[in-house]
Amino acid sequence: MNVTIRKIGNSEGVILPKEVLERQGLKSGDQLVLTETDKGIALNAADDHFDRQLQAARQVMDQYKVALQKLAE
Repeated sequence: MNVTIRKIGNSEGVILPKEVLERQGLKSGDQLVLTETDKGIALNAADDHFDRQLQAARQVMDQYKVALQKLAE
């Protein structure tokens, strides 16, 4: 499937066909991860589960900041 790079405001972007978004279970506002490969560019859905785990870890580290600093000494 061919798509065209288009000017969008001060940026440039690609419009993804509605059918592709529906097949992939994507909607407006979803985040994608762009990866450059030897063959070009790959777009993949962002791993929302990992983001939630990272946020939980940060909350625990903030809560026990002093204790973690003492352990690191």
